[in-house]
Amino acid sequence: MKVLLSIKPEYVEKIFNGSKKYEIRKSIFKRKNIKKIIIYSSSPISKVVGEFEIEDIISDDLDNVWNIIKYESGISVDFFYKYLENKEIAYAIKNR
Repeated sequence: MKVLLSIKPEYVEKIFNGSKKYEIRKSIFKRKNIKKIIIYSSSPISKVVGEFEIEDIISDDLDNVWNIIKYESGISVDFFYKYLENKEIAYAIKNR
């Protein structure tokens, strides 16, 4: 099964060039059988631009998730913690 995720164009580019192996989310899919992500590049692109297979989904407290993904996240530590402000759990979707 597939799911559509809206991702900012700057991060879509990093996913495609291999510098962003993890997509960070505040929540995760209810269904457990999701195997692929359809990538919708948000404004100004505003269209589906590709997809990737899910290798793994990490869910843990913010510090543990950051320590696992920091070198392949494509984002800064400041952005990570600001984006997940007031959250106890972070979700990191690893792409193949």
